[in-house]
Amino acid sequence: MAAMTTVPSYAPSLWVRVCHALPRLDLTMQMKDNIFVPDSWEYQQTLLVLSSLSAIALVISLLVVLSFLIHYCCCHRGDRSEGSEEEEEDEDASTGHGYSGKKGRGICCVTWVAVAAVTLCCVAIGIGFYGNSEANDGMYQLTSSLLTANYTLASIDLLISDTITGLQLSISGPLTSMEELFTGSKPFLVSTRNCRRLSENVVNLLSSISMARSSADTGLGNDSSISGASIIPLTPVPPSVAPTMVPTGSLMPSPFSPGWAANTLMVNEDYRWLSYVLLLLLDFIVCLFILLGLAKQARWLLILMTVLAWLALFLSWGSLGLETATVVALSDFCSDPNTFVLNSTHFNTGTSSDVLDYYLTCNRRMNSPFQQLLTQSQRALSNIHTHLSSLDRNALTQFPKAEKSLREVQQILNSTEGNFHQLVALLNCRGLNKDYIDSLKGLCYDGMEGLLYLSLYSFLSALAFTAILCSLPGAWRSFPSESEEYEDSDSESEDPFTSHQDSKRFLQWQPWL
Repeated sequence: MAAMTTVPSYAPSLWVRVCHALPRLDLTMQMKDNIFVPDSWEYQQTLLVLSSLSAIALVISLLVVLSFLIHYCCCHRGDRSEGSEEEEEDEDASTGHGYSGKKGRGICCVTWVAVAAVTLCCVAIGIGFYGNSEANDGMYQLTSSLLTANYTLASIDLLISDTITGLQLSISGPLTSMEELFTGSKPFLVSTRNCRRLSENVVNLLSSISMARSSADTGLGNDSSISGASIIPLTPVPPSVAPTMVPTGSLMPSPFSPGWAANTLMVNEDYRWLSYVLLLLLDFIVCLFILLGLAKQARWLLILMTVLAWLALFLSWGSLGLETATVVALSDFCSDPNTFVLNSTHFNTGTSSDVLDYYLTCNRRMNSPFQQLLTQSQRALSNIHTHLSSLDRNALTQFPKAEKSLREVQQILNSTEGNFHQLVALLNCRGLNKDYIDSLKGLCYDGMEGLLYLSLYSFLSALAFTAILCSLPGAWRSFPSESEEYEDSDSESEDPFTSHQDSKRFLQWQPWL
């Protein structure tokens, strides 16, 4: 029993505490609190300011790339005339076609800078794939926990509705027939009417916690403890089966539904995962073809990859801004999730704070808000069972026609007691609290770690593409043009004097010929 009473705990991770401790500034550069209030415009301003840091970094990257382009386009024009004599000397000193001297060293430096930047980009791509997988695992755990909680709540609703339906059938059917048969016997009639009264009492008590009805429909609105203990209507969905229907509305329903949340999160997660996979593949293709262009000295290929590198640069800094805002907002939520859930109108509409606090904390020292209702229902069912046993012993000998109706009531009572025991087990906080803790761990542990890795990927890839854009213009500028390659091949193949002198020199070097 000691193992059954233990409740899994949740504690914010180190990264959650670090990100939660970041200072927050609004658009007027004033310090603000780091309390998670997503509907507040002041809180949204702090996220916008943090996202704008990536925009500033993008502007800096553009200025750096622009300065390098100006350097290649303007400054090297003057170096051509000054370095023409040096290039001629280098060509005379070289023994074959290619580059040597200062120009060769420049090409080598630019090429190695581009290769180093591509290598950094490949490392960032590997980090991005890992982070995308971690974030997907966290969202999968979150949605699975929500579906399990949705199935539990739906099972509670079905048990209550089945129990209420069975008792109402017994009241309108066999109990009414028994009252007609026991009209001439007052003690048996009183017992039958007591069974009817107790059954109606159980129906009213269970209706007060029914998820298919509001507290106003139960007729017990004067009792504040009962009227507040209402739960949300849900549709039963097995936890292992993912919902296939897309939510019809984009706004959160009121009251909150775990099934709707799991459905929405799964659809959005599929799009998010696919978007990051396409972005990672784009970066990988750009890096691969840049290496191919440098190896083949294909100027047209490098120009095409430069255009795609510009696109990847903007996407990297843009994704970093979104990831920064998401990480900070998630850290604010994960630092104290219970407070947000208790204070949010999306969650507590139609549900009392005592019920939410009971299932969120699941403290052993806290009593269930349904304890009084369940105890009264259990006593009423026990009294009904006592009255039916008395009628079975004493009334059937005098009224044999009442046996069929009595057996029907007993059968309904047995099924009601079975449903009631299952209901008591499901209303215990351990099951729903475990689903809540699992969802927090999936979101705040794996999801947070995945977003941090994705942020690192975006930052490294943005730096890599900045270096690539700075080095590629110098690389393709140093490549020989088609006309130069054609002239070199003609001079080597069509110069008869060079070939004649080389053959003569070879013959003179061989004394035995």
